[in-house]
Amino acid sequence: MKNIIYLLSFLFVFSINAQKNKNGTVYDKHPGIDLIAEYHKAVADGDIEKASSILHDNVGWYDGNTNDTKWGGKQRILGNISWFKNYFDYVSFDDSEGAYPDMLETKRSGNWLQSWFNVYGVHKNTGIELDHPVLRLYRLNDDFSKILTIIEYSNKRNFDMIRNSRTDRQNGIIYKSHENINTVRKWIYSFLNKDYDRSYSFWSPDAAIDNINLPWGTSLTLEEAKKSNEEFLKVFDLVGIDEIGYPDYIEYDWLDSKTVLSWWMYKFVRKSDGKEIEVPVHHSNDFNDEGKISGSFSYWNQSLLD
Repeated sequence: MKNIIYLLSFLFVFSINAQKNKNGTVYDKHPGIDLIAEYHKAVADGDIEKASSILHDNVGWYDGNTNDTKWGGKQRILGNISWFKNYFDYVSFDDSEGAYPDMLETKRSGNWLQSWFNVYGVHKNTGIELDHPVLRLYRLNDDFSKILTIIEYSNKRNFDMIRNSRTDRQNGIIYKSHENINTVRKWIYSFLNKDYDRSYSFWSPDAAIDNINLPWGTSLTLEEAKKSNEEFLKVFDLVGIDEIGYPDYIEYDWLDSKTVLSWWMYKFVRKSDGKEIEVPVHHSNDFNDEGKISGSFSYWNQSLLD
């Protein structure tokens, strides 16, 4: 039995080893890496002549996100470089933080460089910032002097924003009077009058409640907000809330969102020393289709309460 086990173990190891086949070598320093660094600098500088000297006349540029759809050849690539030069400020094509290019010399498919870099630029006309990672695969010729193929994987969302910002576009309707504005007023003034059950009844149970003083990206549940308010009112008396200007209710076309923007002056008295404090507050309250407040982001200077 022991001999059989040894034999089976040997066959298993042999099977694993038999599946390995070296197809080339990976380099982190290589003339091909230097070539792509020169190319990226030429792109960032808008140096068409230098970029053209690095691109093979029959180079192909492909979109790796869409099953390698071909975007074009050399003239399309040079046109894209000119576009960056003419329409963007502060352009850079730098290696992504913590990443570095790999040069692969393969036996079966030639010489490929994998480059992880970050595209940065600010569009001159719209002010939209590009700042996103890109993976490009560059196939190089045998003496590593020309780019034969470029396959790109990247997020084009910001380019869509640029296209959409070329003309004025409406994005919904603004109301000066609306039932959702009334709801915000009823929420605020019922809270001021210590009718807390009624005040919280205007909120959806699954509401997300955020403010500028919380860590970015975090929010409170309705129950957490209730407890936070209880603790706050042990230290401060809320003695007045004045509406500043008038609220706006916006029904956005984009994503069908519904938001009331309102401005208030909250008036507190600190219980420990009787100090009167005024705090200007801006509320941005989102509404669901049932007319309940489903989310909130509020802005105020917390240091005013110190």
